[in-house]
Formats: sequence, structure tokens, C-alpha cells
Amino acid sequence: QVQLVESGGGSVQAGGSLRLSCAASGRTFSYYAVGWFRQAPGKERYFVVGVNWSGVPTSYADSVKGRFTISRDNAKNTVYLQMTSLKPEDTAVYYCAVPKEPFRIGIRSTDYDYWGQGTQVTVSS
Repeated sequence: QVQLVESGGGSVQAGGSLRLSCAASGRTFSYYAVGWFRQAPGKERYFVVGVNWSGVPTSYADSVKGRFTISRDNAKNTVYLQMTSLKPEDTAVYYCAVPKEPFRIGIRSTDYDYWGQGTQVTVSS
């Protein structure tokens, strides 16, 4: 089992920044990819970006390219999502997720087995 806890969400004005954290426990974190997803009210859960066990990111969703940056600190069992130039359309619950198998990564929600509880990000115009 893997336990994931997201933090760092909040309410900001457009143009602002937030840094989300995803703290993991329960397994050898450095063997696992981590994905960030978001879900706006009434919409499907949407892949934002992932990072592999070595810290190499996947492609970013087009809507966040150039504004969001993913990173990880394996010593702290934590993955970060730095979000800048936030827009109202970034408003969503943000989730981090981990696959069941080590050294696997994907861009679909079905590629991930363990999920955090989510953290709300609200961007006002």
C-alpha cells in the first residue's frame, strides 16, 4: 500500500502561484512514478503531468505547459507541482497518484492505483 497526502492548495487571484506537495509513505518511493491529475466540477479527471522515478517529467498537458513544473525529492518522499501564472480555468481539485508497479508510468488515470485525497485550487479572476 502507498499513502499519498496532497497539500498546498488554496485560493489565489489570476496570475498568482501555488506549490502543491504530494507526500508519500509505505513503499520505496524512489522506485515509483507519480502523476498529477486535476478534476474540475462536472468534468473528467485530467492528466496534468507525471514524473518518473528518476525525476524525468512526462509531457505536460498543453493547458499548463510553460506555467507548471513538476519535481521530486526522493529523500523527502515528496513530489511537487509548482504552478505559476494561474488562470481561473486551473480551478480544480488536484490529485497525485502512484502506480501499483514500480518503474511504470502513464498518462491515463487507469495507469495509477493509489490516489491522494486531493487538494482544492481556486483561481479567481
